[in-house]
Amino acid sequence: MKIFKRTLLVIVLLLIAVAGYYSYSFYSFAKHISNKSGNTQGGGNPLISQSLKEKGDKYTPPKWEGKQRVNILLLGGDSRGMKKNEIPRSDSIMLASIDPVTKKAYLFSILRDTYVKIPGEGEDRINTAIATGGPNLAMKTVSDLLGIPIQYYVYTDFKGFMALIDAVGGIDLEVEKDMKYSDSEDDHIYDINLKKGMQHLDGKTALQYVRFRHDALSDFSRTERQRKFLTAVAQKMQTTSSIIKLPKILNAMDPYIDTNLSVTDMLKLGTLGYEAKTDGIISSQLPPSDLLIEKNVRGAAVITANKDKLQRYVKELFNGTSEADTGPTKPSPTPKSSAKTTKN
Repeated sequence: MKIFKRTLLVIVLLLIAVAGYYSYSFYSFAKHISNKSGNTQGGGNPLISQSLKEKGDKYTPPKWEGKQRVNILLLGGDSRGMKKNEIPRSDSIMLASIDPVTKKAYLFSILRDTYVKIPGEGEDRINTAIATGGPNLAMKTVSDLLGIPIQYYVYTDFKGFMALIDAVGGIDLEVEKDMKYSDSEDDHIYDINLKKGMQHLDGKTALQYVRFRHDALSDFSRTERQRKFLTAVAQKMQTTSSIIKLPKILNAMDPYIDTNLSVTDMLKLGTLGYEAKTDGIISSQLPPSDLLIEKNVRGAAVITANKDKLQRYVKELFNGTSEADTGPTKPSPTPKSSAKTTKN
């Protein structure tokens, strides 16, 4: 009995030590990435320059309250070849939304060619907001478009994405078709060459999968793949093996993430995110296909949507009275699309 008690005591002490180590790792990680614009990464350049952030400071995001829906803007940038204080290029815009009461999670892809009003800056594609006024302006722009408060943002780039996937040990995913594209920039480091079928994707091949858009459906199919892939990542992050590797995962991502989340809110949201059932994530393209209107503005093809109808669609999706749009088909030409938007 004494041996049993001693053994049990050792196990309990080990569990406490492990829990303490993980808490310290997460706290250190959270404290480091929170608003770290002044810190440098890799080549000595800030992830998002301080001057760019200050330009958007007049747009103050709302505070998150415990029982209020929390909305986090996920910004993926392309910082290849950036010089000091140069504006990052936006590659993808997604929105994660979690209801703290029901624990129901939503993941939206916002089409980057959506033509919107950018507060204080006029009209332009939505992916230019971050380049014009930083993450706060990007949050304000998306908030105005969708009619919901956006409290937080998380920004990362190619290297951060690859570091995350490698740190979790890769993702097993069904690649729906052959994908091939030659990218002469960066000496073909980011060429795409994937084969159809079940694949084990590491950081490099995963980036190829979520970036590919050189087919008939272009950005529509790409955003669908991004939601599919991030859902798979979320599911893997909840596995025991990933939890054990948490310190390694955090350390790998640290240099490539910028956010306005405080350490306290990160801890709260980390718990909330873990409680959310990843197999029940509802994902949708925004604007949905039946609200899309294709336009040509100053010689450039863009997408628009009736803002009132778009906001109503988002509310109905949250209420469970509307179906998610995974964006499987390309929108119709402008006349037909415009006719669609007259429907209630």
